[in-house]
Amino acid sequence: MMGSLLIGLGATTVSAAEPGINPDWIRVGGVMDLEGHSRGLGLGMRAGIEAAFSGERVQGKRIEFVTLNDSYSPELTVRQTRKLLDQGVFAMVGNVGTPTAQQALPILDEYNVPAFGFFTGAGLLRTGKEGVINYRASYIQETAAVIDSAIQAGLRPAEVCAYVQNDAYGMAGVEGIKRALRSQPGTGKIIEKLDDILAQSGDAPSRNGIGPVGVYERNTLSSSDGYQSLKKWETANESKCRLVVTVGAYPAIGRFAAYARGKGDNWLISAVSFTGTENLGETLDQFGVSDRVIVTQVVPPLDADLPILNDARKALGAQYNYVSLEGYIVGKLFLAIMNRVEGDITRAKFVQEARNSQFDLGGLLMDLTGDNQASDLVSVTYFQDKAFQPMDAGLWSRML
Repeated sequence: MMGSLLIGLGATTVSAAEPGINPDWIRVGGVMDLEGHSRGLGLGMRAGIEAAFSGERVQGKRIEFVTLNDSYSPELTVRQTRKLLDQGVFAMVGNVGTPTAQQALPILDEYNVPAFGFFTGAGLLRTGKEGVINYRASYIQETAAVIDSAIQAGLRPAEVCAYVQNDAYGMAGVEGIKRALRSQPGTGKIIEKLDDILAQSGDAPSRNGIGPVGVYERNTLSSSDGYQSLKKWETANESKCRLVVTVGAYPAIGRFAAYARGKGDNWLISAVSFTGTENLGETLDQFGVSDRVIVTQVVPPLDADLPILNDARKALGAQYNYVSLEGYIVGKLFLAIMNRVEGDITRAKFVQEARNSQFDLGGLLMDLTGDNQASDLVSVTYFQDKAFQPMDAGLWSRML
């Protein structure tokens, strides 16, 4: 389907004044990993958005969703973003990743192209900038949900460590950890170390061996350097890492969990939603990890009885999972906003309709009043019996 779309683009001329719109269709684009190590995320988002758009029309116009692969490489993101803008797209929808968004956002801002429903909870998309509209909760909210629950269950703040991707995505997680810990007593030294890690600049600087954080390089799978950084911290501070908050992609995080277990460390490992729940579960199972891994979610439980989830299950079939559900919600939210635009559809009208608005998407309340993030939903799931199950307070206490 996507191949035929792309073949036809070269011969199509956009005659409308607003790029990406003509009398018959509205074209939106997306740049995501469809071929690299994290392709499960891009493929899931694309499947969800396509399912949401299927058969839908806005002012009689069908929605075309054109995606290009960036293999989670910021350099390729730049080229693919410019390619889609040259072809003419109304908005960019569902892009995957923080370091990739970091490169795409200035380009989209330059051309006044809305950045909608990107698959990242990073703060760089939550500055209130016009034209950036988020669905999901932030990484700060996700990491806070885990750390707060763990501390309430008896974990000491000094027992919180992290293993993260050495880029803007990973540092967004470190910032979330810092914010969750700074209200806790006796964390001054830890906060100073986290500040030192955050202050490192350049392309993938050396961040291991500084504080309670281990890092790995994006699109790599080696766990040893980051693991040794955490062991160094344990030795220097005579404190064990009982909870390791991870912020990375599923191939790396799954292998890190297996590596730590192989070394004899039975740490409780948490991951944020971007990691990719189902793909992470497959990686854990592949390497023999069967428990003590949790993942925060920013969508409702997959079995929730909500009209929008019932529709998503029917539309996605075997492709229905946490990532594709997020894509489906993003697509339906985009349509809801577009359908509120009166008269000629423009980017400015679209953004205006999104701002300070509320939407009921089949029982799921979206609230954009006061900020550019529609949902604050965060829940925690636990890996058990080769699947992730909802986690309750009693399970926290038993694990810690």
